[in-house]
Amino acid sequence: MPKKKPLVIVTRKLPDVIETRMRELFDAQLNVTDTPFTQANLIEAVKTADVLVPTVTDRIDAGILAQAGENLRLIANFGNGVDNVDVQSALSRGITVTNTPGVLTEDTADMTMALVMAVARRIPEGAKVITDEQWHGWSPTWMLGQRITGKRLGIVGMGRIGLAVARRARAFGLQVHYHNRRRVAAGIEESVEATYWDSLDQMLARMDIVSVHCPHTPATYHLLSGRRLKLMKRDAMIVNTARGEIIDETSLIRMLEADELGGAGLDVFEHEPAISPRMLKLAKAHKLVVLPHMGSATTEGRIDMGEKVIINIKTFMDGHRPPDRVLPAML
Repeated sequence: MPKKKPLVIVTRKLPDVIETRMRELFDAQLNVTDTPFTQANLIEAVKTADVLVPTVTDRIDAGILAQAGENLRLIANFGNGVDNVDVQSALSRGITVTNTPGVLTEDTADMTMALVMAVARRIPEGAKVITDEQWHGWSPTWMLGQRITGKRLGIVGMGRIGLAVARRARAFGLQVHYHNRRRVAAGIEESVEATYWDSLDQMLARMDIVSVHCPHTPATYHLLSGRRLKLMKRDAMIVNTARGEIIDETSLIRMLEADELGGAGLDVFEHEPAISPRMLKLAKAHKLVVLPHMGSATTEGRIDMGEKVIINIKTFMDGHRPPDRVLPAML
């Protein structure tokens, strides 16, 4: 008699090739309409599933986990982070949590450099002039941006993505600086000619560009607080492709409105998908470049994520420790 397939509930639409493979391997319930799950949907899912596959848009908190059925043994998050899952509550209930690290590194680093260039060289503003049919010809003093070659880039969080950004930054002629919980190995530091700062405050005060790449945890919530943002130079710019909660968004908005910063590029927001009307006004005034959380949005990246989810589920169901298990000590 064939072994019963585990019931895997997927909360969002995934690439077709991933969904097809899931149907082959598991009793997979797919979300073909890509309609975000409500809290009631999530509660129903944890009551019935053997495996839940949520994404960053799903908040799997202690209240939802308290209603989990006895069959739920794995939450295989479709995402690099797990700040949308209460990992401690899950583990206390015997539920393993996995994520999909590593596969989004290059895509997110590419988007980081795209935002740096977009802010420094006023690319969205220039494109709008063309589409609005307002371009009247070249002028030597019109639409001037900032050269990035020779500038100092401060990376907050030198993990996989931070290091990938550092490599790209060196190719653009930027001087790389970084702050991290722990200093990286000397060989890695030397490979990108990076300068380490154990004091985030001291680094921020000296940088021309700051790029955020640390995970969102209780310890990094508003890591870039209003006080720290005020340490930055008035003509400095800040880019965030990590998590919106790491920056005190209200303070950032206030400083941009007062011309106390040179500019910002954001792919993530503190209360996304909601975006402050003040922030939209700044974007329309070209003091800010905003993108809809698309740093990892490549076809290749999404397929790689899905393959990691499948490997984690298959490994777990075969009785082995999944390769991307997440523990509270890792957060």
